[in-house]
Amino acid sequence: MKSTYRLSWLILACFLFGGAFSRAAFADGSHDRTQFGHNISIAAGEEVADVTCFACSVRVRGHVAGDVTTFGGNIVVEDDGQIAGDTTSFAGDVRLDKGVKIAGDITVFGGRLQRDATATVSGDVTNFSGRGWLVLIFGLPLILLGAFLALIFWLVRRLNRRPTMPMAA
Repeated sequence: MKSTYRLSWLILACFLFGGAFSRAAFADGSHDRTQFGHNISIAAGEEVADVTCFACSVRVRGHVAGDVTTFGGNIVVEDDGQIAGDTTSFAGDVRLDKGVKIAGDITVFGGRLQRDATATVSGDVTNFSGRGWLVLIFGLPLILLGAFLALIFWLVRRLNRRPTMPMAA
């Protein structure tokens, strides 16, 4: 009983020690924005670190010090908005209005890129436009998986239908 009591105190002390000296304990608050299903809007004059959005869109009018990434949503940078990192949209569009600045790369996969002539992009621009890429990425593996499962079911059924040998009299 005494050893269980000491072990409990030792585990509690380890958790308290780990929590006190973890990186998150000394952070002054994260300036990252991550949402699932709710649009993110960065207002003019506002500054955030990284922006990640799943099944939603991002509108940037202020300054993003890191990357902007959406999965299934659009990215709109307007009113002299700035992104210091990379801009990536998977299955969504990217629109760059007049006077915006992107310091990193832009990657649009399965969407369209609409770029004003005065928008500045310092990095590379990669655009795999069209929804056909999504079918290729998701559809082909699903078709191969379905064919593999059909083969397994066919083999199992074939092995279970073996003809029985007639009994010798």
